[in-house]
Amino acid sequence: MLSYAMIVGGFIVLIKGANWLVEGATVVARRLNVSDLTIGLTVVAFGTSAPELSVNVIAALGGTTDIAVGNILGSNIANIFLILGAAALIRPLQVTSETVWREIPLN
Repeated sequence: MLSYAMIVGGFIVLIKGANWLVEGATVVARRLNVSDLTIGLTVVAFGTSAPELSVNVIAALGGTTDIAVGNILGSNIANIFLILGAAALIRPLQVTSETVWREIPLN
């Protein structure tokens, strides 16, 4: 039962923290005359990288650098393929033989 309460409490803290981050970033952006789009993209980039950073710091402090390397490689591979997949769903990707030879020279 305590585990469920901790999960619910964690979600509540996560949501509240995300709201504070977005509100604070919006205030700073408006004071510095930065566009809402720019600050929104920056907040999203930070928000998606923060969990990986915390896992990597904890892994490095614990002496398990292989976890940090696996986390970095896995997240980068997943991000690349998720972006490519989403882009291909919106508009099919056209790849010419010249692109293949230039991007994958060992083919």
